[in-house]
Amino acid sequence: MTLLRVERLHKSFGGFEAVRDVGFTLEAGERLAIIGPNGAGKSTCFNMIGGQLRPDHGRVLLDGEDITGLPPRAVWRKGVGRTFQIAAAFGSMTVAENVQMALMNHHGRARALFPLARELYREEALALLERVGIRDQAERFCSMLAYGDIKRVELAVALAHDPRLLLMDEPTAGMAPAERHALMRLVSAIVAERGIAVLFTEHDMDVVFAYADRILVINRGRLIAEGPPEKVRADREVQAIYLGSTVESPA
Repeated sequence: MTLLRVERLHKSFGGFEAVRDVGFTLEAGERLAIIGPNGAGKSTCFNMIGGQLRPDHGRVLLDGEDITGLPPRAVWRKGVGRTFQIAAAFGSMTVAENVQMALMNHHGRARALFPLARELYREEALALLERVGIRDQAERFCSMLAYGDIKRVELAVALAHDPRLLLMDEPTAGMAPAERHALMRLVSAIVAERGIAVLFTEHDMDVVFAYADRILVINRGRLIAEGPPEKVRADREVQAIYLGSTVESPA
């Protein structure tokens, strides 16, 4: 089932065309990577889908509904979660409280008064933390966590909204190689369990070729290749412009 349909997205900044008529689809349960050189337009495309930028023309359809140009919070309400390249959490709150806040927003209880808020959705928050592998960190303040654990908190916060589509902007940025693969294995397992579609940008080609079901390659604002990893790896234009050489997948 097609969950996301992007039709001829175009965005210019002054006279510079950042994205030129990019279109693609994303199926429920699929992991789709957008790659390209720095300045290729992938982040601009990503931000038009998430609502951070309004396209000059083109459409974004979520499960058939036109969400083009909606602000980020409205896109979130439609069932689109997001993680960011630079992960962040409320450092003065515990890990569990960060996830509880996300659950309170999801359930429309964001204005609940303290100390009632401290107990709202606690068991649900702990279950999410268990799923992302940091249940034992629940009572620690986020300011004390290693960066890799902050990434997992951010993932739990995104999952608190029970999204249909998860946008992940450079999910492994700033992480050690072993942490990168551990995080993406976790994401892949959650995708399989929940049937969530994942659209992610990523610079680490080992991560892309190991965990993407399908890859889009953007260069100078236009889509130059798409398909499964093996097809994209063998594409001569992609090799010449971006990869430079064959990328080996991890054992």
